Amino acid sequence: MTMGDEEWAQVLEERRRSVRQQVDAQEWAAREDLAACYRLAVHYRMTDMIYNHISLRVPGRHDQFLINAFGLMYSEVSASNLIKVDIEGRLLEDTPLEANPAGFIIHAAVHKARPDVDCVFHTHTRAGVAVSAQQGGLLPISQHAMRFHNRVGYHDYEGIALDLDEQQRLVRDIGPHKALILRNHGLLTAGASVREAFEEMYYLELACQIQLDAMAGGVPLVMPPAAVCEHAAQQFAGSNSYIRNRDWQALRRMLDQQAPGYRD
Repeated sequence: MTMGDEEWAQVLEERRRSVRQQVDAQEWAAREDLAACYRLAVHYRMTDMIYNHISLRVPGRHDQFLINAFGLMYSEVSASNLIKVDIEGRLLEDTPLEANPAGFIIHAAVHKARPDVDCVFHTHTRAGVAVSAQQGGLLPISQHAMRFHNRVGYHDYEGIALDLDEQQRLVRDIGPHKALILRNHGLLTAGASVREAFEEMYYLELACQIQLDAMAGGVPLVMPPAAVCEHAAQQFAGSNSYIRNRDWQALRRMLDQQAPGYRD
C-alpha cells in the first residue's frame, strides 16, 4: 500500500501515542537501542535511502524481530514506528506500515543459523562496496582492520538477494564470525546486542575507508606480520570487559542532543 504524506504522518503519530503502552519495558528499551542505531547510521553516512535493514530479536522471542518500516528514511525511524516480523520477514502487526520481506532474506539467514546473534546490520556504503569489489578484500593495514584479522567472512555475489537457496551459502560464508563482506555488494555485521553489531560495522566501515585512502596514495603499503595482526585482534576481543557500555552510552547521549526523536 502506498500512503501519501498526510497518511504517513497520521499513522506514525498514532503509533507514537500507542505502541509504548502496548509493549513491556524490556521491549521498549530494545526499540530505543535499535532506533538509535538507525539514527547513528545516518550520522555516520551508512545509509542507502529507504533500503537495507538493521534487525533485532524481540527480547524473549526467538522468532520475532524488530525492523524499519519500508518507506521510511533512517532519519525517520523511531522506537514506536519499528515493526515486528517473523523469521520470513512477514509482518506480525495490524498496521498500515509495511515490511520489506525481500530485504530480510540476508538477515533471516543469519538469525536462523546463529542463536548467539540478536542484531544484524547490513549496508551498501561507498567504501564498503568498493573494498568488497577488490580481489584482496580487507587488508590489515590499519589498527581498525586488525580487529577483523581472520575474523571476517566473504560471500560471492549471486545477484540481488531474493533467492532463498542463497541463505545456506551466506551462513556457510559468515561461519562463526561477526562480520561478512558480500562481494560486489556491501558489508554485514552481527552481534549479541545492538551495540555490538553497530561497533563491528562502525570499525569495518572505517577500515574500508582507510584502505581506500591508503591505496589512493599510490605508494607501497606496510603490511604488519600476521602474528602482530593476530595479537591485535585478540586484544580487541578482550577489550569489552574494560570498555563495557561506555561507548554506546556516549553515542546515545550524542543522539539525545542532536536527534532525540529516535526515542519517540
